[in-house]
Amino acid sequence: MKLPDPVPFTQAGYDVLSVRRDELLAKREIVLVSLQRAREMGDLSENGAYTAARFELGNVDRELRRLEFNIKYGVVKNAVGSDKVSFGNKVTVELNGKEYTYTLVGSSESDPKKAMISIDSPIGLAIIGKRVNEKAIVIMPDRQIEYTVRKIE
Repeated sequence: MKLPDPVPFTQAGYDVLSVRRDELLAKREIVLVSLQRAREMGDLSENGAYTAARFELGNVDRELRRLEFNIKYGVVKNAVGSDKVSFGNKVTVELNGKEYTYTLVGSSESDPKKAMISIDSPIGLAIIGKRVNEKAIVIMPDRQIEYTVRKIE
């Protein structure tokens, strides 16, 4: 049986996994108590509290399984350097005269709202391996977007 590919994380991203797991384990205990109380109410076929608690337990368990997988197969990767864009780098790019700064992370850690983009995203794939002042082209179905790498940290 083939093992899954390692899941890349920054150190900060990997540290968050165990904290989140502990939070979910605590939440699971609360949901189990709610489920037990709802079960004691009697007829389960028309018990909305029981249905809601089972649904919540399913969500918590699903998230716990995902976290356990990421913890088991996660590997911490550090930025290699700042001469070429690579995993973990903070990269400033220019688009139409405006600058945007992103941190390149793995798919499991990406959060565009926090300017953390996946190395597998269109922008991540385009800028990986580029040097300062090199152009990166993102091909979209209807157009091409040209970024210029301005800074690598």
